[in-house]
Amino acid sequence: MEQNSSNFIRTIIQEDLETGKRDKVVTRFPPEPNGYLHIGHAKSIVINFGLADDFNGKTNLRFDDTNPLKEDQEYVDSIKEDVKWLGYEWDELRFASDYFEEMYNRAVLLINKGKAYVDDLTPDEIRQYRGTLTEPGKDSPYRNRSIEENLDLFERMRNGEFENGKKVLRAKIDMSSPNVNLRDPVIYRVSHATHHNTGDKWCIYPMYGFAHPLEDAIEGVTHSLCTTEFEDQRPLYNWVVAECEMENKPQQIEFGRLNLTNTVMSKRKLKQLVEEEFVDGWDDPRMPTLSGLRRRGYTPEAIREFIQATGVSKGFGIVDSAMLEHFIREDLKLKAPRTMGILRPLKVVITNYPEGQVEMLDAEINPENPDMGMRQIPFSREIYIEQDDFMENPPKKYFRLFPGNEVRLKHAYFIKCEEVIKDENGEVIELRCTYDPETKSGTGFTGRKVKGTLHWVDATQAIPAEFRLYEPLILDADTNENEDVDSMEEKTFLDYVNDNSLQIVQGFIEPNMKDVKPHDKFQFFRHGYFNVDPKLSTEGKAVFNLIVSLKSSFKL
Repeated sequence: MEQNSSNFIRTIIQEDLETGKRDKVVTRFPPEPNGYLHIGHAKSIVINFGLADDFNGKTNLRFDDTNPLKEDQEYVDSIKEDVKWLGYEWDELRFASDYFEEMYNRAVLLINKGKAYVDDLTPDEIRQYRGTLTEPGKDSPYRNRSIEENLDLFERMRNGEFENGKKVLRAKIDMSSPNVNLRDPVIYRVSHATHHNTGDKWCIYPMYGFAHPLEDAIEGVTHSLCTTEFEDQRPLYNWVVAECEMENKPQQIEFGRLNLTNTVMSKRKLKQLVEEEFVDGWDDPRMPTLSGLRRRGYTPEAIREFIQATGVSKGFGIVDSAMLEHFIREDLKLKAPRTMGILRPLKVVITNYPEGQVEMLDAEINPENPDMGMRQIPFSREIYIEQDDFMENPPKKYFRLFPGNEVRLKHAYFIKCEEVIKDENGEVIELRCTYDPETKSGTGFTGRKVKGTLHWVDATQAIPAEFRLYEPLILDADTNENEDVDSMEEKTFLDYVNDNSLQIVQGFIEPNMKDVKPHDKFQFFRHGYFNVDPKLSTEGKAVFNLIVSLKSSFKL
């Protein structure tokens, strides 16, 4: 976070340091390794790492790996890569599983204090006993087991004597509390599952609500920053820290999560899109995952600037996805070389241009950044233009190519359409044009004016390329308002998947792009910014992902 980026969390930290409540700042980014990170997680990364950096503190990357049924080393590796890609380095790499023994001992402490008990109720029965938001819960019949019996049962749970779901350990707090989270929450469950980090050492695992505050306290976290859906769990967080007699007492502070229009921000739903093959993986360029955004061509600088601009508050709101697009345009406009690519080719033969002659024309690499220099592009008798740049019977105010009309070729000459060649089905397959050699770009020609300028590539030297054009994967802007509710008018979010979110076309690029590398970025004249796909591109054929179009209606 930038020093001049004031927000309520920064104010709290500043006051804590000035009053001596804290003598240092320690934060953590605590993802669960049960999926890939998405753009929403980027906000937490920027806030946690940025604020700690601003106050000369430190940030741990800590995996909350307390549920082996959903976690995998693949997710651990991808999260580490994403954090580094965003430009951050953690001070220490930690795992919740590193503390399983201490967590177990703290649970034993709670039992000895009469603050926890082993319960035999089924999960459904526990839900029924918990009550509702308007009705208090009722005590489990096992709530008053003796300390000795609870210690014995808990040890036997650890030793693997009970099947999954047969017994749980619950905190003994207050079944009549208006906060449902304090109605004797489950803090340990039996799960005979192999853990990615601890193997088969454990068959009981702590619940997130119990483990997370202990992890923060063990690591000496001073400010535990999380999103507002955890606000109701803050009393439990504080209870665990206090009753487990932790020396360090972190302060939980909540901020509003990031939500984007036309975007699903739930790892559960994103995983469903992957598993049901609506996309080709977590890094599909249509996905809001950081790996997907990276593959599409977004830069860490653009994402960080976007997060900064959205601000930090407790409020809930949905940010227009056009705002994110604005920042990638701003980041690339001075970085990305300009070039010409034809996505849907139409062949043009310039009948009065000398056969066999190839002319090299000068063009700016980036007119907004002259320091990037110049490039040369070949021009000959045969070129490709876009199919959309020709109409046989155009409407009024159509300034591109049509029979008898003259246009400028970018960096080249004026050409005039003289003849239209069609196939047996009546489809236009070729145009015959003439050029005016006096109209060469850069020569200072001041004669007649034309209103249309077309991009093109030389047909004799053009390189085949594939272009992948994207629209939003999710069309309905409201599907992410509550990730726990799948139904909208008896539909699921999958009913709002855009069938046209990906369009693949085959075209051509300038020959000077023959050595492009994965993640090279370009602005194709009139089309937008594109990124060389790192997975699908081959030595013989580059695949370009559309990052963002050129036009935007968004204004800061």
